[in-house]
Amino acid sequence: MDATRERILHLDLSNRTELYAAYLPFIRGGGLFVPTRADHPLGEELFLVVQLPDEPEALPVTGRVIWRTPPGAAGHRPAGIGLQLQGDDHGTIRARIEDLLAGALASDRPTHTL
Repeated sequence: MDATRERILHLDLSNRTELYAAYLPFIRGGGLFVPTRADHPLGEELFLVVQLPDEPEALPVTGRVIWRTPPGAAGHRPAGIGLQLQGDDHGTIRARIEDLLAGALASDRPTHTL
């Protein structure tokens, strides 16, 4: 597989429940959990194309790998990586996510990471 292609990830969050489970509000600047079995090292920069619920177009953003959940992790958590949102558009995407999750961010429902 082309090395450039491996650095482009896609995340389709079709509803607010999926978005809530993937969003990492405790990360400075916001973050998203991306299910993947690919081995991305901590610190790697990746390009993410994310489809948010009720958005007509997917949104591009860059991110840095700050979290890894390996296959077979405790608690039956899905394998994947946590990306800290970065780049020029990360603030816009974070604001849109937090608008979509208004009122739910204080919930104690489990997520993909905690």
